[in-house]
Amino acid sequence: MEAAQQAIRINELNPLAGDKESIIAQAFNSGFTKAHDTYNAISTASDGNIYYVLSSDKIDVGGKVYCYHTASGEIEYLGDLTEICGEGQMNAISQGKSHVRFYEMNGKLFFSTHVGYYELIDGMERMPVTAREGFRLYLGGHIVSFDLKTRTFEDLAIAPYGEGFVSMNMDVKRGQIYGISWPRGYFLHYDVDRRVLKNLGKTSCEGEAGMPGTDFRSLCRSLFVDPRDGTCYFSTADGNIYAYNPVAGNIGLVNDVDLKLDYFGKYDYSRPGSMGYNWRKIFWYEKDQVAYGVHGNSGYLFRFDPDKKKVEIVERITSLPSKASGMFDQFSYGYLGFQLGPDKETIYYLTGGPIYTDGKRVKETDEIAKGAARGLENLHLITYHIPSAKYQDHGPIFYGDGQRPVYVNSIAVGYDGYIYTLARVTAEDDNTRTDLIRFKNPIL
Repeated sequence: MEAAQQAIRINELNPLAGDKESIIAQAFNSGFTKAHDTYNAISTASDGNIYYVLSSDKIDVGGKVYCYHTASGEIEYLGDLTEICGEGQMNAISQGKSHVRFYEMNGKLFFSTHVGYYELIDGMERMPVTAREGFRLYLGGHIVSFDLKTRTFEDLAIAPYGEGFVSMNMDVKRGQIYGISWPRGYFLHYDVDRRVLKNLGKTSCEGEAGMPGTDFRSLCRSLFVDPRDGTCYFSTADGNIYAYNPVAGNIGLVNDVDLKLDYFGKYDYSRPGSMGYNWRKIFWYEKDQVAYGVHGNSGYLFRFDPDKKKVEIVERITSLPSKASGMFDQFSYGYLGFQLGPDKETIYYLTGGPIYTDGKRVKETDEIAKGAARGLENLHLITYHIPSAKYQDHGPIFYGDGQRPVYVNSIAVGYDGYIYTLARVTAEDDNTRTDLIRFKNPIL
């Protein structure tokens, strides 16, 4: 079926698409039938290929690393996270996922691992504290490198106290890696050349190991590095911004600025259900020497100037249907598919849009075990060109058979004219897995 015919069919099935042609996505089969929802864990490397991790929520099944070769269309299986971390024979809870992007330096990709198997405690997914018979508790997330030439992995470091890595960034100019652990939120600093891992302590009360209503705090999922001096910045659920100076080796509050903006909404940041006042995703914008970030629940794009200690609202970059309805993001944590494109000027953002049936918005929602609400929604691609301040909603994204890609929290803009992400795919046998999908970049 031609793309135009597919778009017509999908518009008939989905009135939200209106007179705008839908984007048609192609789903791949990486061969991992147990793949679960994946966050970040996809990037475009200098070789032009797409590297990604498919997650597992099983106690004895590790996440899998793959490479999609854009020139040949082949998918290369690279390894199992548990095996890569040297834990294949330890009978410990598996290295189920990577929660971060890949960062490239000197011909190697650097990333970190995270736990994917949880224990339900007081209605929330927590780090397991009771080992299932025959298994050890989770041993901790690892920092790992992958050599693009030799196609080999190296296990570099392990997080303390059996914590996973929920966020990570890398100063590729200086060879420094920064991360926040889960669930207690330790700030970790790894020096690649010296092979030294430092623990700078907890970033926000007891993090997501805390008790709701007291010392619980949702942890920052995105860090950024100011390349001018190597300072690493992160946010907290109560709206504060902190800076880590790797030379002095200390973390300090950035005074006279915070993220408690009326536009973002009001939050009881001691309870689960949202990221609070945290930024959801953020990156450094070299041209203006500022950072651009998005607040998850409200969908507002903002710029943060660390020199002027100033946060400014730029635009609400939710989908047009979300704007029209006045609703916050349906997934109350917000979306991680937010990245600066190869032109270094255009933001690409994969976000949600409400579904309408007979002119009425479908309000079906549920709660994931961490306490965040979500429901069935359309996936929209938004672009925002920073120099011209041009916002564009390119419309909803569907598979060729009319199904929707859902549970999307990642993005990689390829050099080959395609945008890649990881989404749920339902096969003809009705089995659902998470896998690689792609669609044409509409602004090229």
